[in-house]
Amino acid sequence: MAIQVTDSNFEEEVLNCDLPVLIDFWAPWCGPCRAMGPVIDELADEYAGQVKIAKMNVDENSATPGKYGIRAIPTLILFKGGEVLDQSTGAVSKSSIKEMISKKAL
Repeated sequence: MAIQVTDSNFEEEVLNCDLPVLIDFWAPWCGPCRAMGPVIDELADEYAGQVKIAKMNVDENSATPGKYGIRAIPTLILFKGGEVLDQSTGAVSKSSIKEMISKKAL
């Protein structure tokens, strides 16, 4: 299961994490976001101990999405060592997400 990240714990959970972190910026009213939810949770299980998989509700947290220029959701950003490695916007396949992780973070 993906962890929930907020503006208040973003630095600790994402930027200061020893593992690569994939964060899904989403909102409950967003159909494509809801469709990707189960995929994100599956990836959290598959990559346990290798990559931290997180979700941030953009309706409840505005500072972090604003800082990273999130203009459309769902948006996935892959971080490692506090730096952005890759980003994708829109609903993408599980295989595309796995490819992003394997090419950039592992």
